[in-house]
Amino acid sequence: MSQISNAIATRDEGNLVQQYRADFTQVLPSHIKPDQWVRVATGLLRRNQDLARAAQRNPGSFLAAMLDCARLGLEPGDTYHLVPMGGEITGITDYTGLVELMYRSGAISTVIAQVVHAGDEFTWEPGVTERPQHKANWFGDRGDMVGAYAYAVLKDGATSDVIVRSRAEIEKVKAVSKTAKSGASPWNQWPDRMWKKTVLRELAKTVPTSAEYRTLQTQATDAAAVQAPPAAPAALPAAPDDEGPIDAEFVDEP
Repeated sequence: MSQISNAIATRDEGNLVQQYRADFTQVLPSHIKPDQWVRVATGLLRRNQDLARAAQRNPGSFLAAMLDCARLGLEPGDTYHLVPMGGEITGITDYTGLVELMYRSGAISTVIAQVVHAGDEFTWEPGVTERPQHKANWFGDRGDMVGAYAYAVLKDGATSDVIVRSRAEIEKVKAVSKTAKSGASPWNQWPDRMWKKTVLRELAKTVPTSAEYRTLQTQATDAAAVQAPPAAPAALPAAPDDEGPIDAEFVDEP
């Protein structure tokens, strides 16, 4: 591609993001700086020409995926992936993005998600052990991936539901994925991450995530403020009688 063509492509990619800037700003969480987020999105398009061409051909699917990414407050190309497929762009939350949303809720202290290999020692007895026991030779040949699990430890020390899925169960999830057949799909580039994501998505249904938890907390606070009875006025000092005041009837001034 000539230098002139490169310059035109770069300009178009920048314009594509900038023209939707107001839409992104409206849905981005308050802790995300719109300028920085837009720069990251523009840089992603400039680095990935396949994605840029798909976005130019189908700006509607690009906008839908990017709005979803913005609403979640995730980073395009890092914790949220945009995969061009069949003339459309599909947005995929990375497993690290799911973990980030759980931590953001403020209710979780630890999230554990691991892939189990054939050479690992793995024990999980529901109703008997609180959490899975997993031993592995982390730096040696662990064999094929055979399953994955995930759980969270809440701030009060309680353990969430434990999600355990076998290889066969995870393969069923992959089989119905719209992007699994694409060479750019995370299923093909980072299969271990997608195995973790599969169990984390199930875990996310049982624990607070950012939007859910904060919304519920805000609603609860607002409801308490509306329903709380007005504060009773401070008691007034008792009027002294002819014999003089009784010590126990004094009310200290604030």
